[in-house]
Amino acid sequence: MTALSNNQQKIAKRIDAGTAVEVWRDWKWQVRHAITDISTFERLLGISFGEDERKALEETANRFPLRITPYYLSLIDAKDIWNDPIFMQCFPSPAELQVEPDDMEDPLAEDADHPAPCITHRYPDRVLFLVSNVCAMYCRHCTRKRKVGDVDSIPSEAEVIESLDYIRENPQIRDVLLSGATRSCSPTTASTGS
Repeated sequence: MTALSNNQQKIAKRIDAGTAVEVWRDWKWQVRHAITDISTFERLLGISFGEDERKALEETANRFPLRITPYYLSLIDAKDIWNDPIFMQCFPSPAELQVEPDDMEDPLAEDADHPAPCITHRYPDRVLFLVSNVCAMYCRHCTRKRKVGDVDSIPSEAEVIESLDYIRENPQIRDVLLSGATRSCSPTTASTGS
């Protein structure tokens, strides 16, 4: 198995000094150790934000949560984070709190095409089944980031079953796209219900 890069080794040791290559490459370990706060981000990447920067970033992360796996963290250039594309993709920007009059709460108008709790049905032969409100990494460009990590939007088992019933009752549906980052539907319930 290929050795970890220097940056991966540093981050792995800061998480747990005994982290082995096999553990680092385990997606479950990556998700379990996802970084969700600014202090941990700074410590693992070996950087420090200024007081004003930190305050603005924390305010943004309170509205739009931070979540990044150690692997993606290891791809960030700590020497030039403000110009790093991975940093810009995963780290909350205070600019996200600037809401303009023309901004839309639901930019893809998915709520209008919502016939069942976890379903968006816009096209006749396909539906989007929203299976989780938690992703391994919260992308800043996500069109559903208004709901990402929102524990209040987790549906009941009955809502999941209602969504599965909707799919069964509509034979024109031939594609079911599974997606995360909004309403959380139990994967075990979804897989045993069909």
